[in-house]
Amino acid sequence: MATLRQILADELKVRRQQGILKGDERVIEKSIAPQDGHGPRLLIKGQGQTPFLRMNSNSYLGLSHHPALLAAAEQAARNYGVGPGAVRFISGTTKPHIDLEEELARFHSRPAAMIFNSAYATVLGVLAPLISPETVVISDELNHNSIINGLRLAKPTAKKIYGHLNMTELEARLKDSLGQASRVLLVSDGIFSMRGDHAPLAEITELCQRYGSEFSQGILTIIDDSHGVGVFGATGRGCEEFTGARVDLLIGTLGKAFGVNGGYVTGDTTIIRYLRETAACYIYSNPITPAEAAAARTSIQLVDSSEGRRRLEKLRTLTRHLEQGLMDLGYHIIKSDHPIVPVVTADTQTNRALADFLFDRGILVTPLSHPVVPQGADEIRLQVSASHGQKDIDSLLATMAEFAATL
Repeated sequence: MATLRQILADELKVRRQQGILKGDERVIEKSIAPQDGHGPRLLIKGQGQTPFLRMNSNSYLGLSHHPALLAAAEQAARNYGVGPGAVRFISGTTKPHIDLEEELARFHSRPAAMIFNSAYATVLGVLAPLISPETVVISDELNHNSIINGLRLAKPTAKKIYGHLNMTELEARLKDSLGQASRVLLVSDGIFSMRGDHAPLAEITELCQRYGSEFSQGILTIIDDSHGVGVFGATGRGCEEFTGARVDLLIGTLGKAFGVNGGYVTGDTTIIRYLRETAACYIYSNPITPAEAAAARTSIQLVDSSEGRRRLEKLRTLTRHLEQGLMDLGYHIIKSDHPIVPVVTADTQTNRALADFLFDRGILVTPLSHPVVPQGADEIRLQVSASHGQKDIDSLLATMAEFAATL
């Protein structure tokens, strides 16, 4: 232990010197309800009564405190208890789990869906069983860590990477795979969480249709649209709706726009049935709680309502206002139709200085540096929520103007 402790301490020291050490997690002690045209505020342990504006949350629609979700969760907890008590195939399946899977299938217009205890677990659980030794895997270079690790668990005949959103390279990888395998599995993020840009699904699916017949088992397309579902597209159905294209298996999360917890996959009935029998993260892990399942189902129904449409429109209005304000101040951002607004500093020290500057003024953000993002692509990822108010965005822009004046 003494030797290992020193080795690990040295590694932590290197991370600290490089400016990439995450350090102690900030503890939220209380959430303060919206008031006076401002969105909710947080009290952070060790920061007294200073209220913090949260600009680093994935809860894009601000639903986690919605009365309907709280009521659904409370009722389910009273009916079924606060934990599932077992994995699904033993005795951990409750009616709220089945109701949620049916709601997800309906929302995505697919015949079947299955839930996991997180989107990360979903990706790991889905990829490995569908990748055989006769499979070539093709993946976008900026795919999420869950996809990268999911592929490490699998044993394909080959793994091929194409440049980010580069369809010319994707086609070249497909051509390279001819004669190498009977099946191709193409996997990509829908929304890329560090940038807010999206996969060109129409072009991807067209290429797969063009080359699919060249492989005896075809090409299977899998998209992890965790940051897209609920918030992207006219009615919040994600990248498929936005691009007008459809993939074979869609992975999503209940822990971002829907404001609850858990992950899921939707698709063909036979594939979903097969995954229930083979996905280790599903078979050997407890599911989300019945309370979470009930709250998530309520959230999906709410998103698919007039209130959901109003929240989406407010979110897009605030996002456009923030993007324009940052550009007017001279910041380099990655503009998109998604509420992720990355401010690219391209420098680890500047990134940390900006994050600290904002924190000292009561604004929570997350500085992202290598290896989370590519070397030299350091950024502050701002995330807009429908729970924010216009005053929140204006206050953030005013603070960003102060920092710009110090450069």
